[in-house]
Amino acid sequence: MRAVSANLLALLLLCTCASVFYVWSRLERDNTGLQLTSRGSAHIGPSPDLSAKTFRALLAVPVAQRLHLGGILDAHNLTGVADQTGSLGIRDYHMNVDNKGSAQRGVPAKLGSPVEGIFWSEWLEDKFPVSFSEEHARAWRGRARGHRIVRLEPGCGRISNQLATFSDRSKACVRYGINADQVQGETLTYYLASLLGITNLPPLILAQLNVDSEQWASVRRRIGGLQWSERAVVSLTQWVANLTGVIIPAPLRQESKGLRPLRGELGNKTTAELLELMQWTDLIILDYLSANFDRLVSNLFSLQWDSRVMERETNNLLRTPRGDLVFIDNEAGLVHGYRVLDMWEKYHSTVLDSVCVFRKRTVQRVIELHRRRDTRTRLLELYRDSEPLSPELGFLSDEHAGVLQSRINRLYKHILHCKVKYHQLGV
Repeated sequence: MRAVSANLLALLLLCTCASVFYVWSRLERDNTGLQLTSRGSAHIGPSPDLSAKTFRALLAVPVAQRLHLGGILDAHNLTGVADQTGSLGIRDYHMNVDNKGSAQRGVPAKLGSPVEGIFWSEWLEDKFPVSFSEEHARAWRGRARGHRIVRLEPGCGRISNQLATFSDRSKACVRYGINADQVQGETLTYYLASLLGITNLPPLILAQLNVDSEQWASVRRRIGGLQWSERAVVSLTQWVANLTGVIIPAPLRQESKGLRPLRGELGNKTTAELLELMQWTDLIILDYLSANFDRLVSNLFSLQWDSRVMERETNNLLRTPRGDLVFIDNEAGLVHGYRVLDMWEKYHSTVLDSVCVFRKRTVQRVIELHRRRDTRTRLLELYRDSEPLSPELGFLSDEHAGVLQSRINRLYKHILHCKVKYHQLGV
């Protein structure tokens, strides 16, 4: 009888433990599965498939500690990317764009070959979208510097970033960096893209926090609650609405032979598909030069433990309704990317080597920067001429400026290699 009683007691204890574990696990799952829609309402859905070992945690961990992290790394709210495409609904950006030509994008391309040697054809260049023109960017920067900020709220990824509403009801994402590297990386990558003629990055300005100024006075209490440091330099980036996620196209996945200037591989694609691939080639050039590991390179790295990562939405890359790609959250570029370059360089090289088709206009700028060896000077001039607070935020160190020029030179050699490989003469 005693044995029966003991067994029953043990069974009861086991059931109790199992029930507690089940309730705990459900609560944990619900916590990670809670998503905020663009309107701020709660939506219960499956939690995003984020590996516990994801590289994204490295951004928020001091270098000295990275070698000792063998366990679980929580990737949520570290760089804002998981939040931007999921739990915080940051697809609600807003951009005024011309929809001219968008109706023809979904039809098969029948206007001739999509490539001329290693370059995209001129008829595709004529249809290439200018997402944020220099005129648009200049006008937005003027308005953003002149309007008061009347509200700050979550909505731009990491909790330290905020969605700002101006007095004219327009919006911007305010990036308050954990350290200066992040704001510098975001800002200098924007101007590097401008130097290359790449228009897929939303306009950006710098601002200095001052709760006594007219621009920030209305959100004084909110700034205090966020514990933002007075006089800190932050970046404000235009907020763009109705963006959706982007999956890496088949030619750029690991099982493919790469994006090659072969008519047989590109001739059956629609105009929309070709225009998107053109934007991808610009993205790969920009990310290679800036050593931004927080986008396509991260997916390549994650293949070690996630064989299907290339089939999921790409970090920090979104698409407008008309098909323009928007390159967001570039904080890992240049400054931080160069500091951890040894860790990521083989992946950067792999991604670059997968592409042998380019936009001629982008390549022309790369060639000029290679021949003149003045990338640092030209980037600094553009940055200083466009941004009044550039002295406050600072610029690349001499060492990092040298890294940028060397990557320009390496990119130039890769383009030459593609020309020889595919028998292209002249540029």
